[in-house]
Amino acid sequence: MSAKHLYLVDGSAYIFRAYHRLPPLTNRHGIPAGAVYGFTTMLWKLINELHDADGPTHLAVILDASSKTFRNDMYDKYKANRPPPPEDLIPQFPLIRVATRAFSVPCIETIGLEADDIIACYVKAALAEGWQVTIVSSDKDLMQLIEPGVDMLDTMNNRRLGREHVIEKFGVPPEQLGEVLALMGDSVDNVPGVPGVGPKTASLLIQQYGNLETVLASVGEITKPKLKQSLIDHADNARLSRELVRLECNAPLPEPLDTLELKGLPPEPLRAFLEDQGFKSLLAKVGAPTSGGPTLLALPPTGTEAPPPAPVEAVPFEHKNYETVVDEDALDRWIAEGFKCGRIAVDTETDSVDPVRAELVGISLATAPGKACYIPIGHVGDGLLSETPKQMPKALVLEKLRPLLADPSILKIGQNIKYDMIVLGRCGVNVTPYDDTMLLSYDLDAGLGGHGMDELAQRHLDHACIEFKTVCGTGKAQISFDKVSLERATEYAAEDADVTLRLWQKLKGRLAKEAATRVYELVDRPLVPVLAEMERAGIRVDREELARLSAEFAKEIGRLEGVIHEAAGGPFTIGSPKQLGEVLFERMGLKGGRKGKTGVYSTDVTELERLADEAPIARLVLEWRQLTKLKSTYTDALQAQINPQTQRVHTSFSMAVAQTGRLSSTDPNLQNIPIRTEIGRRIRDAFVAEPGKVILAADYSQIELRLAAHMADVPALKEAFAKGDDIHALTAQEVFGEVTRDTRARAKTINFSILYGISAWGLAGRLEVPRDEAQRMIDRYFARFPGINQYIATTLSEVRDRGFTTTLFGRKTHLPWIRSPKQGERQSAERQAVNAPIQGTCADIIKRAMLRMNPALAAAGLPNVRMLLQVHDELVFELPPEDVEAASTVIRSVMAGACEPLVKLSVPLGIDIGTGKSWGAAH
Repeated sequence: MSAKHLYLVDGSAYIFRAYHRLPPLTNRHGIPAGAVYGFTTMLWKLINELHDADGPTHLAVILDASSKTFRNDMYDKYKANRPPPPEDLIPQFPLIRVATRAFSVPCIETIGLEADDIIACYVKAALAEGWQVTIVSSDKDLMQLIEPGVDMLDTMNNRRLGREHVIEKFGVPPEQLGEVLALMGDSVDNVPGVPGVGPKTASLLIQQYGNLETVLASVGEITKPKLKQSLIDHADNARLSRELVRLECNAPLPEPLDTLELKGLPPEPLRAFLEDQGFKSLLAKVGAPTSGGPTLLALPPTGTEAPPPAPVEAVPFEHKNYETVVDEDALDRWIAEGFKCGRIAVDTETDSVDPVRAELVGISLATAPGKACYIPIGHVGDGLLSETPKQMPKALVLEKLRPLLADPSILKIGQNIKYDMIVLGRCGVNVTPYDDTMLLSYDLDAGLGGHGMDELAQRHLDHACIEFKTVCGTGKAQISFDKVSLERATEYAAEDADVTLRLWQKLKGRLAKEAATRVYELVDRPLVPVLAEMERAGIRVDREELARLSAEFAKEIGRLEGVIHEAAGGPFTIGSPKQLGEVLFERMGLKGGRKGKTGVYSTDVTELERLADEAPIARLVLEWRQLTKLKSTYTDALQAQINPQTQRVHTSFSMAVAQTGRLSSTDPNLQNIPIRTEIGRRIRDAFVAEPGKVILAADYSQIELRLAAHMADVPALKEAFAKGDDIHALTAQEVFGEVTRDTRARAKTINFSILYGISAWGLAGRLEVPRDEAQRMIDRYFARFPGINQYIATTLSEVRDRGFTTTLFGRKTHLPWIRSPKQGERQSAERQAVNAPIQGTCADIIKRAMLRMNPALAAAGLPNVRMLLQVHDELVFELPPEDVEAASTVIRSVMAGACEPLVKLSVPLGIDIGTGKSWGAAH
């Protein structure tokens, strides 16, 4: 036997075997880690416990780098039937790569090749050098590689597989196995094969004729009519299948053979990895002889008490120690440090807050508290006469950073990393895997303050960050970041990366302890690249239609101003709360005016709705406010927001603003377009499809009412939704005793208003009825649906006790004012408490639908369907007309099943789908 023996571990087989063998476990940071622990244990056993005569001198773990390979170019349905990995396995993939490197074992993967192909290339290269090769797997496709000098090790059954085992199992030797696999096909990988030809028939055909082409050429000799016809009809598929199962053996080796040498188990960095994960039983064996397999460590499941993370060393902020990286040697040193640490904080500096238009000015990195750098690539100096500062070319820096930022074994940490993903993505740099400190804070502390870097640094690090205005100035004196001196830019930018890393160390370990792992790992964090892609895509708007609407709104605003001034007995500035309050409560003498701390009368929506019955001017002011806001926010502003390069508007989706988990959007804010009014429809008409395409809008129907029926356990409502009854008609019958157009409309308002904890005054304003009558309606509603009243009471009691609400997915919304001695603050918190669990669950559901949508569309062969917008309970797509029917089926299925398997609802989720040339027409 050769002195050199190469072991090639089929990493995917190890991972899935480990995942299914162990119960759900989490590591000390609250991340699912059952597969990581099992993989680590199996790799340890493989390296340490094989007999010296059979043991490896060289070893590598081979993984799949991506789901798309050259086979997808040959056949777009290849592996299309494979379900996505389990959701709790996805965050473990990066950790498994880290685990492999912690053993000082190469972890090899190549974009465009499957792990089987990489293994095949190493097998041929090792044989050419006279080495012995063992493939650690039991995969039938890899059995094609068995030949003298090559065997397989099935660690599950503790046996070695050679040529005789292939003949025993398939009736043919390894060199003919590909012919059999082509005929029989593979439903898991979606290799078509020949229908009706199973393993036995395929084996007999190849035994008789030798190979696939001879089988097809000899089809006239086959006596079985069905088999003969199937071979004739599907000959092309059989030839395609032969190419799909053929392993690529001639691609360049990602790493030279000699670099795969196994040199035992050095304690470092293995010790650091095991300590970081909390794998105590394995940690105890580091540096000691291993006898027998390590005892499995039962880690606490997600959401239960977990050991606290190691305390973060309080390293002072020393800006003078930050490094400005302007040469290749320094950059290479930082990149090597990132690979060594296994995680790195990343931040981009640009010349704009709009990531779709921003130009990259520099990148900052941090590998440890106080250890950070800034890499300038786009600075131009601060004036016409100044020289461009010393820096490396942008293309060079990006080319060097690309492997680090895309390496699946290196965790990238960002603050609002979506922005960085978009900016770097436009430069051809992929950032994965990642953590986001803004989202960590949001999922832990929603309702307790903001989640911007400055506020988080002050709250958690007791540190005041350098303010942007002190670096770039304000007003007319403000300069863009590309004109900031490198010294000052380094202090500001490197601090961003430093703070981000420190925040991650503070926040990540709290996830499991505070039961926030599930909502972070399975809802919010994976949504980041989905939103980034939607923002990059944008949506087309009709500039001429916007101009027409602006002119119409201006005309109507002028008319309303005249009517309001006439009703008020003279002109005044309608947009001034002070002047409006004086007109209403002093000049006109309306009752009930209340002044705030500043001495100005309140004229908010609630107050104007209360006055509407007594004084029509209040309703007119509300109309005027709506029109002026829509004109300034949409019909005027949208025209300026059209990107000149794409001719589309690119809204920015904010994930950490709304306390309940809902997404919000800015520039433009699409959440505030009126949903059910003619004006709102006309604004949506200006959002149009590209020529040759249509807009599809998919909306959850009455989702908050459905969730209320489930969460409050209201039998009448659950039965109505299950039967598909008109829920508003049911409420009208229960509350008013009859169903008419008017009572149904009122019932609809009541249904939605109750879930927002509305007061009798508020309901009276919406229905334009006296307060007493509105209170009677609320009382009748609770009498007919006592479960809703009980849900409200129970929810308020729990929130007063705990200080926060939770959604069905575990998302928390903290409401610290729920016990405030001030009635206004307390009542506001109570209204939020009633609605937050329902609205937050709605948000979680549509986010999960968004996460699953693109993979489902791709699997259905619909690559031209693009998800563009998410607004409230609605998803908006752009697609070719010929894809509408197939896409509608996929979209409806994904949205209807978005809860599963995490949450099982007792009511069905209804989805309404419409299409048209514009967003408005799709409703």
